[in-house]
Amino acid sequence: MLFVNDLFEPGVPKWLVHSKATEDAMGLADWVFPGFLFMVGLSIPFAFLSRRKKGEGDLEILKHILVRTLSLLLIGVFMINIHEINAELSGINKYLWAILVYISIFLIWNKYPVNSKYNMLFKVLKGLGIVGLVVLAYIFKGGTEAYPTWLTTGWWGILGLIGWGYFAGALTYLFTKGKLVGVVLLWGCFVLLNVLSQLELLGFLNPIKPYFGVLISGNTPSIVLCGLGVGILLKENKSNFKRLMRILLPLGIIVLLIGFAFRNWFIISKIQGTPSWAMICNGISILVFCFLFYVIDYLKLSRWTALFKPAGQNSLTTYLAPDIIYYTIWGLGWNILIYKQEESALIAVGGSILWAIAMIGFAALLSKIYIRLKL
Repeated sequence: MLFVNDLFEPGVPKWLVHSKATEDAMGLADWVFPGFLFMVGLSIPFAFLSRRKKGEGDLEILKHILVRTLSLLLIGVFMINIHEINAELSGINKYLWAILVYISIFLIWNKYPVNSKYNMLFKVLKGLGIVGLVVLAYIFKGGTEAYPTWLTTGWWGILGLIGWGYFAGALTYLFTKGKLVGVVLLWGCFVLLNVLSQLELLGFLNPIKPYFGVLISGNTPSIVLCGLGVGILLKENKSNFKRLMRILLPLGIIVLLIGFAFRNWFIISKIQGTPSWAMICNGISILVFCFLFYVIDYLKLSRWTALFKPAGQNSLTTYLAPDIIYYTIWGLGWNILIYKQEESALIAVGGSILWAIAMIGFAALLSKIYIRLKL
């Protein structure tokens, strides 16, 4: 996600970047986000197992799901409104407002050391973060002087989509008690919702779409639930590699073929959230997972993954911290990202690869000084 988000589209090959909304196509960037959603679902059974081992019951887990979902939605709303702020009406520079939003987010959701002599300071910092977001929301104004607007949910942003997808997947696992049959049935329901939404047959739900549109469209939840189903299969067969592969390899191919079959009615489009795009991405994710499981868990070739370990341990920090650097660079008008140019695709792509690696290192450095987001 760091890599494709950093790509300078005019200067890199088309197959690496997002396809246009009306194109019947997809590039690497169009698979990366659904790949992450797939991993969200994949991790849910193991997250539940960890909480059960701590002695948490259904109510405690439900509370955790709701708090995490609301946190992701709130952060997502602030992020998408960075591009909507009217600096003159708000009385604050756009980039400064964005930086203060991120600082507030880190102050609120940072994982502070426990049982520390600085516990009171940590509470004060968290309180400052809350006050910061409230003030930033209060002064925010978008639109024009004639028609000012306030914070809008819009499409909820990447973290908001993850929040809704996590909400659907976690509740599904909770209420089906982790039974694969129930998960598969609900996965089918969300795929059906996606199809009906694309056929514009859900117009009667328009009044609630501004709030629950991600769930109603079915697209994002269907990707997370696909990952959830694979996670259940992994949990039940992780010690039997051959049995797991006998299930997942055909499943990945079948899901991929279903996606191409959907192409007879729906173009492959991430922007439109079509069922063909979702199924093709799910098929790719299953097959990529099989390959990685074979290499890392079966062949035990895992030393190369050390580079990515900090990102896995601090995923939210790794994703959000670079934005503070971006907005600082843009706000100060520094033209230092010299690899973003059209003359050499090699330099443009190579620069973004180095940027992604550097940001993993940045997140690892932050974690060493106890700056690590945890929802």
